[in-house]
This record gives sequence, C-alpha cells and structure tokens, in this order.
Amino acid sequence: MHRSAPAWARLSLLLLAALLTWAALPRSGLAQTDEIQVYNAEIAEPGVLNLTLHNNYTPDGLRTPAFPGAAISNQSLNGVPEFAYGVTNWFEAGLYLPLYSLESDGRFELNGFKLRALFVEPDAAKQNFFYGVNFEFSFNARHWDASSYSSEIRPIVGWRFGKVDLIFNPILDNSYKGVSRLDFAPETRLAYNISDKWAIAAEEYDDFGQIRHLGQAGHETHQLFGVVDFNGKPINVEFGAGFGLNRETDHFTLKLILSKDL
Repeated sequence: MHRSAPAWARLSLLLLAALLTWAALPRSGLAQTDEIQVYNAEIAEPGVLNLTLHNNYTPDGLRTPAFPGAAISNQSLNGVPEFAYGVTNWFEAGLYLPLYSLESDGRFELNGFKLRALFVEPDAAKQNFFYGVNFEFSFNARHWDASSYSSEIRPIVGWRFGKVDLIFNPILDNSYKGVSRLDFAPETRLAYNISDKWAIAAEEYDDFGQIRHLGQAGHETHQLFGVVDFNGKPINVEFGAGFGLNRETDHFTLKLILSKDL
C-alpha cells in the first residue's frame, strides 16, 4: 500500500513554485533554453495526452548575448507548455507551443515552437537497461536562436541498479550548416529513488560547442543541478537548482517542471 506524500512535502513544493514565480515577475528574461530535463525513455500510455509545463528562472546569469541581438539570460524567466501524446507503447509525439520568455526589462517575448518524435523501448520504467532516441524540429524567433530552423537528435541510454538510476543523453544539436557544425551537448542524471514517488538526483548539463571546436577554450558550458522529484497525484513535480561550473555558464538557475496526464 502506497502512502500519499506528507502535507509538509506538498506545501514545500507549492512554496517553491510560488517563490520561483514571484522572483521572476519584477524582472523577467531569457535563459537561452526552454527545457532543462534529462530524458528517461518513459512516455505517455497509448491514447493518453500529457501536459508538461517547463519554467526556468536565472537569478544570476550571463550578461553578454550569445550572438548579436540575442536575449540576455541574467534575471530571466522562460518556459514552454509541452503536449505529448502516446501513439503506441514505443512512440510518443510532442508539441512545444508557445516557447516564451519574460525579459528583465518587463517585455514578454514569443520564441517559436517545436515538434518532436520520441521512440523508446516499451515499458522503459520497468527495465534495468533502457534506451530510446528523440528527434526535435524547431522554428526559432531571431532573438532566441541564430538559426531560424534547428533540430535536436537525443539518444537515451540508462541503467537501474536497485534504487539508483544512471541516465545519459548524448545530444547533437543541428543548425543545418554541415556535420562539423553539429553541437555536442550531453546531459547526465544520477538519481536515488527514496520511494516509488520521491527521488533526489544530480544532473549535469554540458555543451562542448560545435564538433569543429571541441576542446577549445571559450566554447564550452557546464552546469550542475541538484534535483528533487515527486511522481504522484495530483501532478508530477521536478524542482532543481543549478550552478555554473565555468565562466561561460549561467551562475545560478532554478527549474520547475509540472506534469499531468489530461
């Protein structure tokens, strides 16, 4: 028999969500990414529509634009609603719409939209070794990405060792400018499952830049997150705080992910 989450835990999560929203309202901005999440190959059941709300706030971020005209991540809020539909037990289709940001000067910006197709091993949540691959296709506003069209290839591999999960997403971002300009941005998650509903995790988000620049100083970003997950009713919640590991990375970022089957 599973016990529901204690009242203090639910209240803590609500307070964290409220704090995140409150902190962003007076300033707003853009953190250069709409989704901070390591994929675990789990998908919606066939015929089920899922809604996930992604929101990221950067209290202390970079103050220099990534390219001319780009939004600044410092003191910024950005996010996106993600709609996912389980087509089969191995295929999920997704739509991110709209990508949005609230900038530090109070402006609200729309940043584009994304389509995705996620192919996975069936019943990944029950497997000791699991895998999949995600394809995303993006249309980007000028201030969001230097390329109007881009895509993501996200392989997913993971292992479960009792209560411990190790997941790796070796992502390649594609701006359609040649193989040498593919961007290598791997993500890694090491989690400990306290129960079937609660987990804590360390997640690392790296970007080594374009393949032609691998190993060159000034082209890499590295950020380490501490994460708490609640998977239960009425919604699934993921909250994390991230710290930049080098000067080219946002110094401090908060993320909040809320998910529910509709």
